[in-house]
Amino acid sequence: MTTQQRAACLIGWPAAHSRSPIIHKYWLKSFGIDGDYRIEAVQPEDFASFIANLGAQGYTGANVTIPHKEQALALSDADARARAVGAANTLWLEGGKLRATNTDVEGFINNLDAASPGWDARTSEALVLGAGGSARAVLFGLIERGIKTIHLVNRTLPRAEELARQFGASVKPATWDKVASLLPRANLLVNTTSLGMRGQPPLAIDVGLLPAGATVADIVYVPLDTELLNAARKRGLVTADGLGMLLHQAVRGFSLWFGRTPQVTDELPALVVADLTK
Repeated sequence: MTTQQRAACLIGWPAAHSRSPIIHKYWLKSFGIDGDYRIEAVQPEDFASFIANLGAQGYTGANVTIPHKEQALALSDADARARAVGAANTLWLEGGKLRATNTDVEGFINNLDAASPGWDARTSEALVLGAGGSARAVLFGLIERGIKTIHLVNRTLPRAEELARQFGASVKPATWDKVASLLPRANLLVNTTSLGMRGQPPLAIDVGLLPAGATVADIVYVPLDTELLNAARKRGLVTADGLGMLLHQAVRGFSLWFGRTPQVTDELPALVVADLTK
């Protein structure tokens, strides 16, 4: 690395599966920036030491993925968004401090805006599946956009109830057996679980129960075309895939590290899809 070169990285355990380097290296090349983006596989017990010495290792910042997002929040100067979500996925050095935010929120919302323009004006009720870390980002984004009723379904009710207490009266917790009765009321369906991901059990949801004009979003991007999204498209519903969320959440991190704000163009997802289908 030259003295002028700026670099960022993806920190996870495991981390080799990440497609983030494709995204950021594409933008670095597009802007003609002398920079780099690498993968750092860091075990949980080594994470605190690694980010404490981020600058000494030549990094201006980092993305953080499973299982480090909660540690990243606790060990940094996190903004209000990251604290509200309860996890940080983007770190950067500023004024000698390690700052943190959560860009999953804008990744989800900006992807919805691109895939289904005007979705928020059409959504009186949303149905979110799952109550993990990704669900927190989705709930924050939906509430910020003014969605008044969000049904949060999880297999274990206490987890959904915990998020309802955190995010307020807009969030209505429910158990999985209520899905069929909630689908006809949902103008927006969001899957934040790993169901439907390659190697995981399928997501058994009857999208035929959704109202006409509903939008269906799935944060899973391996496979890119999940059974949920395929079923929704066959019904003529608008969909937003997990790859779009991945691309849009990367924008602000790149801007913080390299000083330029990239665009999500058609060429970029094609590159990632080509890599996914190798």
